[in-house]
Amino acid sequence: MPVIAVANPKGGAGKSTTTLVLATTLARQGASVTILDCDRNQPIAGWRSGTSTNPVVVDSATDEETFKAKLDLHRTKQQFVFVDLEGTASRLMSRALFRAHLVIIPIQASPTDAELAARAIHLIKDEGESFDKVIPYRVLFTRTSPAIPTKLEKAILAQLNGGEIPLFHNHLNERAAFKSMFYHQVDLTELDESEVNGLPKARENAIQLAGELINLVTEQEKAA
Repeated sequence: MPVIAVANPKGGAGKSTTTLVLATTLARQGASVTILDCDRNQPIAGWRSGTSTNPVVVDSATDEETFKAKLDLHRTKQQFVFVDLEGTASRLMSRALFRAHLVIIPIQASPTDAELAARAIHLIKDEGESFDKVIPYRVLFTRTSPAIPTKLEKAILAQLNGGEIPLFHNHLNERAAFKSMFYHQVDLTELDESEVNGLPKARENAIQLAGELINLVTEQEKAA
């Protein structure tokens, strides 16, 4: 079953938010989903300790031996396994990239994020070349305006397109609901519209992004 690694050397790029939004959305749609929380801060494991009834499975794996055993276990049982990776390069990250069917690289629309995304892409390519394997990846813009793109966002987008960097068509917009998931320890369907601004749009954004992810994974399976 597809293993989806979420990686970026920079903290705060939206790795854990991207992982949680996609995984819980797919789980609510009926898919069997596991998240391996490989971040030493354990943000998603912390979320799972809340009251959410979302069926997503969250398992901690903060060292390479634990990671390998747990990934092998979950990938045989679940339709999707997400790996929320720590920012720094490590043997655990190397193992995750090697086993990934798709690597998502979340970035904000900033020069620093774009530069570090380039480092992540270089790492992915190096890992693939070491094992004579192509590791598919996609860059995902996070925390973007749902209304009008900024000039900086347009410039960085043009730069990435010029470099033929594969991108998600949908972005993960800046929405209060995505932060509220961690604060209230629930999924998007469990948040209260009277308490969280823009919740319907956030849910729509999540569904569109999850649909694009499914299409990407399906296309790769057909091509394999």
